[in-house]
Amino acid sequence: MPRCARCPIQVAALAIFTTTIFIVTAPVLIAADGGVVGRPPTAVSYIIVGFAGGFVRHDNPRHGPVRLAQRILKDLPQGDSVQVFENRHRKAAYKSILRLLDSNHDGVLSNQEKSQARIILFGHSWGASAVVLLSRELDRAGIPVLLTVQVDSVEKPWQRDKVIPDNVAEAVNFYQPHGLVHGRSQIIAADDSKTQILGNYRFDYQKDPVQCQGASWFQRLMTPSHMQSDCDPHLWSQVENLVRRRMEPQPAHSVALAAFQ
Repeated sequence: MPRCARCPIQVAALAIFTTTIFIVTAPVLIAADGGVVGRPPTAVSYIIVGFAGGFVRHDNPRHGPVRLAQRILKDLPQGDSVQVFENRHRKAAYKSILRLLDSNHDGVLSNQEKSQARIILFGHSWGASAVVLLSRELDRAGIPVLLTVQVDSVEKPWQRDKVIPDNVAEAVNFYQPHGLVHGRSQIIAADDSKTQILGNYRFDYQKDPVQCQGASWFQRLMTPSHMQSDCDPHLWSQVENLVRRRMEPQPAHSVALAAFQ
């Protein structure tokens, strides 16, 4: 992947502590809230945002959302962006998306800038619930979303992660049913005429366990299946297929069938 030339803005930005990861082929600036944001020289093509689950840091390479972002980054086209946030930093993710969509940098999103948005969101656990909440915030702003992916989605007490808002074109849900912490088994569309639910796909780690490197004793003892949904290479390869295929548009039914073969 081509990398941008080093410049004074990057040197200054890299010297400042950041709380989110931002991977993009453009100069990097630092937001007032500590989140990293970008301003590519041209309009962004695809904006891909992931959320880590639980209290996982945005840059922990043992976890599914971070690994996925790193794989996509390897051959990310010029002008596209990938970001991973802690699930509690949903507002920073929202602000970053607005900045990326603001192609003329006037601080106001026009209807044309909104209509050109090509946003893909994915997350695990609390991060999957954050995906739905961010989609609703984008809906209120009149910004469309191409795809949302929830992996073993767990909502916090004040959240609702079941109903997908009608600004989302397609949504898919992966879950496992076992343990103290387990994902939502079904998502539905607020409006079936506007959002296609690609499926609610069940994984059973009691039947087909996977090995997770670096997991804590608490995870292994108390939430083993939920832990495995975060590190399962087969599951995350399905997520990756979905993301990459949305970046190479195909008829929706073809995408759904190919992703789960």
